[in-house]
Amino acid sequence: MTESIFSADYAERRARVPRGLPLVVAMQGLTDAGGAIAQLEEYLWEHCGPEELVRFNADLLLDYRARRPVITFDEDHFVDYAPEELTLSLLHDELGAPFLLLSGYEPDFRWEQFIDTVLLLVHEFEVSITVWSHAIPMPVPHTRPISTTVSGSRDDLIEARSVWKPTTKLSASASHVLEYRLHSLGEEVAGFALLIPHYLANTEYPDALFAALDGIMAATGLILPTDDVRRLARQFNAQVDTQIAENDESTEMVRTLEQRYDAYMEDQSPRSPLVSEDGSIPTADQLASELERYLAEHRRRGGDDDAPVK
Repeated sequence: MTESIFSADYAERRARVPRGLPLVVAMQGLTDAGGAIAQLEEYLWEHCGPEELVRFNADLLLDYRARRPVITFDEDHFVDYAPEELTLSLLHDELGAPFLLLSGYEPDFRWEQFIDTVLLLVHEFEVSITVWSHAIPMPVPHTRPISTTVSGSRDDLIEARSVWKPTTKLSASASHVLEYRLHSLGEEVAGFALLIPHYLANTEYPDALFAALDGIMAATGLILPTDDVRRLARQFNAQVDTQIAENDESTEMVRTLEQRYDAYMEDQSPRSPLVSEDGSIPTADQLASELERYLAEHRRRGGDDDAPVK
């Protein structure tokens, strides 16, 4: 398969690619609640100036009968045939920092051969970290921030951002298997499963795009413009609020989801050491008294009395 995917000028293009770049994976697979990955792919292609490096052979990887490409009939002839594409491209963020993007359809066939090829490319370009997202419908309200399940090798991201940590069996995607293989090889990889309100799963949900971009930026340090995405999200959510307010059953559903979400998040949040069991916050005098007690105990244990307190 290697010979069939590399174009004649691949060697020239490869020479222009810096080593050590992050790789973003945006393959549209089994589920894409809120159109998160479809939006992400379109956004990156529109805003980040892609230069194609590798085109994968759809005749080897794609089931055309399951995902038929689109063609337009114009009165008496066909035009604008748009075959499915899967490519590796070089892009640049808002500040000009380069990164790689693997985007397009999820392969239907030859997963192991495809993933082996991607692993070779990761090795060849000395990829610093591979980041990918997918989105699943969940009983969560649109009035709360999108939560995520973070997987992979980045313990800092898992600790800071992973809200839901289930143990479950699920239908695998090519991206799942790619992360599994990367993690097994000791490569840096981070996956973000976005938890999308189930009643918005079939819409193009701007908050889903923002959550995907936010995860990419957190994992890679890339800077991607999000002002337009935020504006679209505010407009979309205002329309949803209006529609829900017109239906008592929808209003009650969202209220119930909010209560369950808030109760779950409260259980997941570690209690601050400054908050007492009854939920009250200590006063300044209480904090000063606690500090004096700590310093006195420190001195009794042999601390340096002459050391200045900064």
